Amino acid sequence: MKVLSALLCFFIFIGPLTACSFQQEDSETIRLAEVTRSIFYAPLYVAMEEGFFEEENLNIELTTTWGGDKTMTSLLSDGSDVALVGAETSIYVNSQEPAEPIINFAMLTQSDGTFLMARNETAETFDWENLKGSTFLGQRKGGMPQMAGEFVLKKNNIDPHRDLDLIQNIDFANIANAYASGTGDYVQLFEPQATMFEQKGLGHIVASFGEESGAVPYTVFMAKEGYLEEKGDTLESFTRAIYKAQQWIYESSPEEIAAALTPYFDDTSEEIIADSAVRYRDQESYATSPVLTEEAWDNLQDIMEEAGELPERSDYEKFVDNQWAEKVMNE
Repeated sequence: MKVLSALLCFFIFIGPLTACSFQQEDSETIRLAEVTRSIFYAPLYVAMEEGFFEEENLNIELTTTWGGDKTMTSLLSDGSDVALVGAETSIYVNSQEPAEPIINFAMLTQSDGTFLMARNETAETFDWENLKGSTFLGQRKGGMPQMAGEFVLKKNNIDPHRDLDLIQNIDFANIANAYASGTGDYVQLFEPQATMFEQKGLGHIVASFGEESGAVPYTVFMAKEGYLEEKGDTLESFTRAIYKAQQWIYESSPEEIAAALTPYFDDTSEEIIADSAVRYRDQESYATSPVLTEEAWDNLQDIMEEAGELPERSDYEKFVDNQWAEKVMNE
């Protein structure tokens, strides 16, 4: 009887541990490559920090690949399963007819994430005409920030290659430092650099390229076609976690958002994280759903075409798959 009682106690004790062990063994791992680390991608970090992936029994191995070319190389060479990168990169790659096409399956951000910072004027005194004859520190040629920037300049009757001195040969990681050291009258920056520089007195945020350029699938989760066919259930769970995070970020306080993001931005104060995230949220840069619409897809290609960077029109029905995004939204 004592032996039976001991065995019963033993199994009661190890039961929860065994269950946890089974749960860990059953969880699906997704190797995710993000093009950069940015507050612009806040819903992704929220999904990780608030346990939304864990609720879907998913384990995310996140790697920052620092650049669209490196991100796509990782995806194409099977170094990652899913990439978080600008949708334009899928258009570039698919135009080269890879062995497996790259499919966009969930949208994270739905507008450009850069802001125009002026060294010597404020939002109250700013006029787009002031850029004529100035030195403009832009983004890398062919990248979505630069194409959206040029699109907005042309929309405001400015020829970026004739009306100003356009600098776009500086690596993405060094643009902010170049401006801080005195290069450029204007600069196109993401958050939190824009808010940090404003607080340091290096300039003023005078316009939003996101508000000016309209809805575009700016940052999208994508994978090779074979992975989608093989891992449909996994991608459904992944997309559900992202959708939960998108809803959460629009419902939560600045303090709650900052608390969730702080572990991913060690060198940035919670105040700046909160201010940056709320600035993005207020202009609805964060997608409110993972569905990538045909209108946004066409707007993206119009911007690329205007910049002279579109290799060919890309078929929405062929390279966008909303089945999981639509399913989780209708649950």
